[in-house]
Amino acid sequence: MANLRAGLIGLGMMGRHHARVLASLEGVDLVAVADPGGDKFGVAGGRPVHENIEQLIAEKIDYCMVAVPTQYHAEIAKALAEAGVHAMIEKPLAPDVVAATKLAVAFETAGLVGAVGHIERYNPSLQSLRTRLEAGELGDIYQITTRRQGPFPARIADVGVVLDLATHDVDLTAWVADRPYVDLAARTAHRSGRRAGQRVGGNRHAGKR
Repeated sequence: MANLRAGLIGLGMMGRHHARVLASLEGVDLVAVADPGGDKFGVAGGRPVHENIEQLIAEKIDYCMVAVPTQYHAEIAKALAEAGVHAMIEKPLAPDVVAATKLAVAFETAGLVGAVGHIERYNPSLQSLRTRLEAGELGDIYQITTRRQGPFPARIADVGVVLDLATHDVDLTAWVADRPYVDLAARTAHRSGRRAGQRVGGNRHAGKR
């Protein structure tokens, strides 16, 4: 069987790591990357560096890793789905539920795999915790608390930490406990010095993170 032809769009803080991983996977050929800002981290490894998703699709890719700012996910995902290209999209999947639902429907309708990057589900410690809870080794669950500590990540340019980081906590809490949410509520505050919804610089489709 021929190797899968992979593409990557977004060469920012996360994109550079995806480039490294895709280039090392057995059965996968990373054939090209794309970012309108170019390859500032030097991760292309001699592969073509394109400016947009259309040029990347023209490379006849089988699937694409999407690591651009969240506000561009829907636009790029739509182009990939229409071209018959599978995709893995960095979280958050979209800025809101409506956009995320449309994105998911686009891939489902096209019969394609559209995945989201909840990579913490593959954290060995969390997988072990889930297994031990399922086996009853740790007793009954009454409360799960998560906490994130650290300075505001400068890479989060278009959504706040709730959508960008807390999505891991929200996902993992239900996944580790193997129970669905019954009710959700949230309280947020802006502490990074930015106005709500403020954009920070960036070219169109600039590399995420």
